[in-house]
Amino acid sequence: MKADFDYIWTDKKRTIFGLPISFTRYFLTEKKFITRKGFLNIEEDEFDLYRVNDKKLVLPFGQRLFGCGTVIINVKDVDTPMKEVKSVKEPRKFLQLLDEQVEKQRDAYSIRGRDMISGGRPHHDFDRFPDEDDNDA
Repeated sequence: MKADFDYIWTDKKRTIFGLPISFTRYFLTEKKFITRKGFLNIEEDEFDLYRVNDKKLVLPFGQRLFGCGTVIINVKDVDTPMKEVKSVKEPRKFLQLLDEQVEKQRDAYSIRGRDMISGGRPHHDFDRFPDEDDNDA
């Protein structure tokens, strides 16, 4: 796996008693976050770090007992608008690494968070078209 890409951080989803008995693995590279699921049939999902809008740390009691936590990442991505990085060890350390890489990528692309927020109006203005009920009157 190391030969595929250089990663900054990696961990597995922790299941019972904080043990990494899972076929879900997370990778943080300089430019992307990758989730790999499966054993025989492998599915990978990734998004570019500069597209991250917001992050949230969730520390349920059961996960805290074993030093784990969940990070929820909101992304400006059609495929994955919200990514849950479930039950990973040292979630605050991961969140800090993620923040650093997101800032580096935003600086590289000269993007700020406000640049990724769309305007208040939707793309389609349905008020321009009269309803069919209006034609009957």
